[in-house]
Amino acid sequence: MKTLNINETIQWLGTAFILAMYVLMNFFKDLDLHPVAGLLGGLCYLVWTIRVANKPQMLVNIVAIAVCAGGLFKAWI
Repeated sequence: MKTLNINETIQWLGTAFILAMYVLMNFFKDLDLHPVAGLLGGLCYLVWTIRVANKPQMLVNIVAIAVCAGGLFKAWI
């Protein structure tokens, strides 16, 4: 698989997880799974930003991962 295809696949996977987070957050609040989807989306985007060396987006993803991890901690503990 070419590098461009891998990067695009990672981006689309991250997009799918972020969209899933919004669906879970708005329609299935009782499940408390939206932080998991957000965390997975953030991780995908973080991997992508490392691969393409996009430093500003990398910072956004690190903060998003920290917020989602905090949400998981709050929801499950």
